[in-house]
Amino acid sequence: MARTVYAGLLPTWKPGGVHVRHWIASLERHVFPTLGQIPIVRITRQDIARVLQAIRFERPETARRVRQRLRAIMARAKANEKYAGETPVEIASGGLADNRPEGPDHHPALPRDALPGAMQAPAAQDSVSGLALRFITLPAVRLDEGRGACWGEIDRETRIWTVPTARMKTRRDHRVPSSAAALEVLEDARGLDDGPIFPGQRSGKPRTDVAVTRALRRAGRDDCSARGMRSTFRDWAWEQTGTPREIAELCLAHQVGNA
Repeated sequence: MARTVYAGLLPTWKPGGVHVRHWIASLERHVFPTLGQIPIVRITRQDIARVLQAIRFERPETARRVRQRLRAIMARAKANEKYAGETPVEIASGGLADNRPEGPDHHPALPRDALPGAMQAPAAQDSVSGLALRFITLPAVRLDEGRGACWGEIDRETRIWTVPTARMKTRRDHRVPSSAAALEVLEDARGLDDGPIFPGQRSGKPRTDVAVTRALRRAGRDDCSARGMRSTFRDWAWEQTGTPREIAELCLAHQVGNA
């Protein structure tokens, strides 16, 4: 399948160009030894992650290009009905840290099976920080979007929480339907402040990200971060629900598709 995709791309490249030399060579060196003998239908996200993990720190640019090439190969395989479901490249990519060893975007995720216990711990139930942690986790929003939620953003009739453009990484409004559990959190937080739903120590200011993370620590989880809950959601959506990739990505307020 890799060589089929390569053959289709060759006519679009300048003869002797860098893509001609390196596209298939990078796969022969970094991918084929691990995945070459595995039937496409049996390739998992763990297989893809193992390939990328081996090169992403020492050769970050190569890892990025290999990931792009794997994505193209798996997309062609799916188009040819070699397998069904979401491409494992997308799932594996969501679980990988940034290519830098200590990149700021590396947020350890809580294992999916451990999430209910962590959220039921007293530290995640009673305090303002615990309420904020639950509210952030339930709809899988970004930490800063969730802790900064204000009452004026909640439509009580439609039960829609609209995160305004000013607080969105994507620079556009994000509409979040409130689940029954999220509504319970809002009820528990009612009356704490007229502005921020989860007020901090300073008047009119929301709970800090540090305070929210401490609630997770008090719940007995030192192996993950509040920001990593989005990755936990992504694992759950893929492994337990069979939700199409595009829908799961939109839930996370990620860009999907192109113009």
